[in-house]
Amino acid sequence: MSLRLGDTAPDFTQESSEGTIHFHEWLGDQWGVLFSHPADFTPVCTTELGATAKLKDEFARRNVKAIALSVDPVDAHKKWIGDINETQNTTVNFPIIADADRKVSELYNLIHPNASSTHTVRSVFVIDPAKKVRLTITYPASTGRNFNEILRVIDSLQLTDHHSVATPANWQDGDEVVIVPSLQDEAVIREKFPRGYRAVRPYLRLTPQPNR
Repeated sequence: MSLRLGDTAPDFTQESSEGTIHFHEWLGDQWGVLFSHPADFTPVCTTELGATAKLKDEFARRNVKAIALSVDPVDAHKKWIGDINETQNTTVNFPIIADADRKVSELYNLIHPNASSTHTVRSVFVIDPAKKVRLTITYPASTGRNFNEILRVIDSLQLTDHHSVATPANWQDGDEVVIVPSLQDEAVIREKFPRGYRAVRPYLRLTPQPNR
């Protein structure tokens, strides 16, 4: 069965390019981005791993750890990392899980037989510090992942976890946000949102981002 939002991200122990990973222990009290790749030495994934490495400071600012997965063994990962560093002008700074026995792939439902019976699909999981799955995206093999979108969603999740708001379409950090419809007490609204709000409709109330 595929993982759904709110499910506990399965724990596992597996080898990686940085040694043995005990996943929940490795994640600790941080957010995690787990993203899978069909194989090493694939062109689109090479660019994705390079892009992730370049976003190290952005992930760190959000208390996020990145970890990749491929079904190839550790020695192949290490050779591939050399290619990534050279071709993408960066240094890979996160582990790549060596899932040769498909253990993690089975736990996270990454083998889709209609796409490939042997290689993992290109999925992304955002996992919060409580080890809950908060986002899942699966991309086709021909389309590189948008890591700026993944950061945008993490910004939204971390904001909305602590304030009574949701983020509208195409929201970027710093834009107006939506007051959740369940919040109706005007006194509470004034307390939570001292800069006020504008009601486009009774159910659509926009307010400045409260943590700015």
